Amino acid sequence: MQNIRFLAQRAREISLHLGLLSTAAKNQILEMIAQKLVENIPEIVKENAQDITEGRNKNMSQGLIDRLTLNEDRIRVMASEVRKVATLQDYVGHILESRELKNGLLLKRIRVPIGVIGMIYESRPNVTVDAAVLCLKSGNAVILKGGSDAINSNRILVKIIQSVLDEVGEFSKETRPKDAVQLIDTTDRNATLELLSLHDLIDVIIPRGGKNLIKFVRENSRVPVIETGASVVHTYVHEDANIEKAVKIVMNAKLRRISICNTLDCLLLHKNVAEKFLKTFAKALPKNLYRADHLELRADSSSFEILKRSKPQKGFELKITKSKESDYSTEFLDYILAIKTVRDLNETINHISKHSLRHSEAIITESRSVAEVFLNTVDAACVYWNTSTQFSDGAQFGLGAEIGISTQKLHVRGPFALEGLTSYKWVIEGDGQLRSF
Repeated sequence: MQNIRFLAQRAREISLHLGLLSTAAKNQILEMIAQKLVENIPEIVKENAQDITEGRNKNMSQGLIDRLTLNEDRIRVMASEVRKVATLQDYVGHILESRELKNGLLLKRIRVPIGVIGMIYESRPNVTVDAAVLCLKSGNAVILKGGSDAINSNRILVKIIQSVLDEVGEFSKETRPKDAVQLIDTTDRNATLELLSLHDLIDVIIPRGGKNLIKFVRENSRVPVIETGASVVHTYVHEDANIEKAVKIVMNAKLRRISICNTLDCLLLHKNVAEKFLKTFAKALPKNLYRADHLELRADSSSFEILKRSKPQKGFELKITKSKESDYSTEFLDYILAIKTVRDLNETINHISKHSLRHSEAIITESRSVAEVFLNTVDAACVYWNTSTQFSDGAQFGLGAEIGISTQKLHVRGPFALEGLTSYKWVIEGDGQLRSF
């Protein structure tokens, strides 16, 4: 097994130099990474194909296979996203405030890199590149621990990134540039446990994945943790909702992409609108462009009976089953939607409070007063009124690429982009001032 402490020591050493890189130098590195990704498309696709084959042999769901897949188009998009990061504002060195004290001391609060970041994530090789380039742009060293199902993809991607860093040359005689981005190249869980123990070398652990991964990291880490990724996303359709608008929003929130953390998992319907909504929804499903024929509806008793009476277009069969209580606490990442009928807004808020992981929650209503109660009461990083939860994304928010969606309240919340990868320090300039006894 790799010596994880040794990796962290090297990351700590290089992190002291990364913060000194100019914005131009960091952007040049990112441009070179983007170029190398495109140049190595055949090799990346080849290594990724091994992961996909092994995933299918393990009966991995279609949603997880989608997350795992890298093809030429996706790699070109990945390279384009790297170039976009190069165009983003560099927060390092930004003076947040400056003032002179009565004793003549000049006080400045300045943005600085966090230092060394441990990134633990599931089998999404695009996260390997996202995390690496965001950490480089923000002046941080990163140690990556991706899911075992993407090990071949992660190896080739980190190899490409490190080859670019090697071309940069030495930052100092004691450091190697490629130590700025390192991969834990093993599927042994003990390596993850050791990474989580290194509070003297690593500044923060960022887990990105499902609730089991988040729980494992939270319970085992001696390093501060910023949680991202896990979600059980709800959309509530109030009794006064515009049905046509609501159907379109729900379809987009569920079916645009099923394998991302802002995908709708549970649809809550006010009892007074449930029948009208579900019958309209059933008729609209066959016209939907997002593989609606794959969608399984897990409905409570009331919704189930309505759906049984609904008549979609001839030749289209609704996939309906009765829901279990566990369905309302599940992040499906698949063509599955839980449905529940509720009495009123209060029951909706209580249900979300019980089952939500505080990621993204939405209400569809024509009433501003009802919406404001929902928006002000529901505890989530992103709350929506009359739109799709699939907008929970750094780029969509105008923040640029993200390292994840933070579901906690300290340091950063919601899309976790470049600014969130910095801290600050106080710089005090004097001219011999002494504090009195």
